[in-house]
Amino acid sequence: MLQQTLLLLLLLQYFTLTLGQYEICKSLLRTNNGKMWEFYACQPKSMPMKEFTQIKVEPPGITCGNPPERFCTLENPYLCSDECDASNPDLAHPPQLMQDRERGGPVTYWQTITWRRYPQPLLANVTLAWNKSLELTDDIQITFEYGRPTVMVLDKSLDYGRTWQPYQFYADDCMDAFAMPPKKVQDLSTSNVTRVICTEEYSRWVGSRSDKNVRFEVRARFAIFAGPRLLNMDNLYTLMESVKGLRDFFTFTDLRLRLIRPALGGTYVQRENLYKYFYAISNIEVPARCKCNLHAGECTFQDGSLQCKCDHNTTGQDCHRCKSGFKSKSWRPGSYLPLPNGSPNICVVALLSFLPDCECYGHSNRCSYIDFLNIVTCVSCKHNTRGQKCQHCRLGYFRNTSADLDDENICIECNCNETGSVHDRCTDAGYCQCKQGVTGMKCEECLPGYYWNQGCLPNFCDEELLLCQNGGTCVENQRCQCAPQFKGVTCEQPVCEKEKGCDAAWASYLSLSTLLLCTSVNHLTVRTAF
Repeated sequence: MLQQTLLLLLLLQYFTLTLGQYEICKSLLRTNNGKMWEFYACQPKSMPMKEFTQIKVEPPGITCGNPPERFCTLENPYLCSDECDASNPDLAHPPQLMQDRERGGPVTYWQTITWRRYPQPLLANVTLAWNKSLELTDDIQITFEYGRPTVMVLDKSLDYGRTWQPYQFYADDCMDAFAMPPKKVQDLSTSNVTRVICTEEYSRWVGSRSDKNVRFEVRARFAIFAGPRLLNMDNLYTLMESVKGLRDFFTFTDLRLRLIRPALGGTYVQRENLYKYFYAISNIEVPARCKCNLHAGECTFQDGSLQCKCDHNTTGQDCHRCKSGFKSKSWRPGSYLPLPNGSPNICVVALLSFLPDCECYGHSNRCSYIDFLNIVTCVSCKHNTRGQKCQHCRLGYFRNTSADLDDENICIECNCNETGSVHDRCTDAGYCQCKQGVTGMKCEECLPGYYWNQGCLPNFCDEELLLCQNGGTCVENQRCQCAPQFKGVTCEQPVCEKEKGCDAAWASYLSLSTLLLCTSVNHLTVRTAF
């Protein structure tokens, strides 16, 4: 027994040490050139976060005691002598009792109203907020008094409660509650370690008041990478950098418990005694560290919130930006690699006129830092270039693909026809955007059916449209030239419609037209016969 205890203590000590990597941000070294700082990626120690949390329960009125009510226990369902009364400190069960420390005294807990309104669901939300990005370092543990819920969900938020995503589902029957097959963390592998699962391990009634904890298993997920005894934490830190979504999986700003169905005592709901069904939570443990983007070795509680004590010339609650005057490079989080000290990616002193990374491909020799965008950008790009590094062409120019980025002739003018194009800009291939009826690379030609007249106008008439009537002919696709007897835009009106002698002229014209038509038909008939 003694040997097992010593081994357990040794493992716990090693676990603490391995999780304590990257705690030093810098070290003063002596070199041939004198003393100098060597910087490392660093992160704060893990600590219990429940004392820093803000707890909110919903819906309003879900906490018992207002009005006072009696309740039973599942072990003694018909001995309903217990009472919850919010006006009496000895009988009240407010939410803050989930985060207090009993210190060997009587257990205190938050408790909801009983399920006296069954079959209406007894739903309750418990939200934990820190106003800070945190990273889990060990199992979340929720301690329930008087039975664990048969159905619940643990959610997390990465944006301070604006949006939520499930962390894990819990049910006595996962398929019935969530249409998901039950799984254990031990069923996961390196390829699906971030999968959201439903577990039945913490929801079934076992008939023991000592079996009251529900866990979100973090250490078991670490073990998938670091081994069952967590002896290979270097492998975990390496994969934190390379496996997409792994680092974010353990990151959160808020947690939420959605309590959906209370403990039933291993039976169906017994309507004759609904006072034994409720939720009661005595403790919520959240072991985590402040997320400081590997730029801080300490995190303190100041002005009502957790704050990283930033190093590497960074600042902000999460060390998520460079200090003023240290912005010659865009901010980057630190890296766990290379082992064992990582890469600090420190912010460097900014020289606004000639910055060390002022790369403009020879089209500018000056850079400036834009504070609200946190970027360094080239100033006064020449040779018709533009962009953060003078890597794009100005509007009205397109890139010469046969030239290098540092060539003075990298950008060619579009030269779009002012009349035929929508604007003076063109595509990357040099094609201008043409108006209706216009075509050509520079928009200087007309499509079929259009003619040029300070731009392309649609043809009024042509040999195919044949809009000219009564023998009229189309002139330059723009107007009809009518026979003497007709007038109008399309030669649709007789000239002598109401004048004296008009009938004779009209008849003469019709006779001539009929004769020509008959001649054409006879000619066609003769040709068809042969």
